[in-house]
Amino acid sequence: MTSAPRLRMKKLMPLAYQALSDWHIVVSRTGAEAGLEPLLVELVKVRASQLNRCAFCLDMHVHEARELGERQARLDVVAAWHECGELFSRRERAALELTEAMTRLPEAGVPDDLYNRVAQVFTHEQIAALVMAIAVINAWNRLGVASGAMPPHRP
Repeated sequence: MTSAPRLRMKKLMPLAYQALSDWHIVVSRTGAEAGLEPLLVELVKVRASQLNRCAFCLDMHVHEARELGERQARLDVVAAWHECGELFSRRERAALELTEAMTRLPEAGVPDDLYNRVAQVFTHEQIAALVMAIAVINAWNRLGVASGAMPPHRP
């Protein structure tokens, strides 16, 4: 794949692109107001981007997680968080599990037992904010993959 994207979505669909950008901003703001930790949200974005194979978003959110103080050792194993025991907190594990369920969206949807585990560590407002954050990153991932967006070269 070349370094130039197939489609420049911002130029070709400016109103739709701006609407998605605005949605992202609102979700980020309301998530913070609901008490979602910025680093937890970045881990969610990293995991969804891994599952969706969006190199552009994965690069961006790994970089942003590092800027928020995330350790490289944890970023290295986000894809295998299930096997990492207590390396990830109970809240992080619940958020990552919900991310996987919503990103893969099995025929059964998000199972009640998963929702109940999430509800044990997040308030209803936080769950709503988390669901919206997962939905937004999945939308960005799909645009990134379909348009062929590539990560910038970082030093």
